[in-house]
Amino acid sequence: MSGTASAAGGFPVSIDLVVEAEGWPPEAELETLVQQSLDAAAAFVAADFAEAGEPEQGASELTVAFADDARVRELNRDFRAKDKPTNVLSFPAPAMPGEGPVFLGDVVLARETVAREAEIDGKPLDHHIRHLVVHGFLHLLGYDHEDDEEAEVMEGLETRILAHLGIADPYAPVGDDVAPGDAHRTTG
Repeated sequence: MSGTASAAGGFPVSIDLVVEAEGWPPEAELETLVQQSLDAAAAFVAADFAEAGEPEQGASELTVAFADDARVRELNRDFRAKDKPTNVLSFPAPAMPGEGPVFLGDVVLARETVAREAEIDGKPLDHHIRHLVVHGFLHLLGYDHEDDEEAEVMEGLETRILAHLGIADPYAPVGDDVAPGDAHRTTG
């Protein structure tokens, strides 16, 4: 299934949604979650780019795949030399010259890991899916969290996007026994 998200003040994003594994919410629900999440992200990213004096992001395309732990473990092993599943992986596409929408790449989520993290963190599954879709999308646009400065920028942007969607800060501590700064972090 595919659709297009276009945020007011943002840029249009065409989505190719692929459900590779059983156990995810219904495809129509996933389509809505992804479209709404990318719509909000596109608006915030456009504002972020404008504030930084960077060129506008034009019409874009990406694939969002809803897979399982086995598939994500395989991808993580083959492309990152980490033989374990993770919640989300992003695969930026190489820049291609030409007209029309820019293909950004692929975002792949792992069902069992995503569901387990949502349960552990006590958050609705759809909130965690939205967060990981936004996180993966930002990676495709060049954001990263390899050092503290990058992480602060990327996580701050994610938090603002998710707040716009009515979702609590995913990096805030969870529960009474969690020390500040020990909140669940995305790994992809």
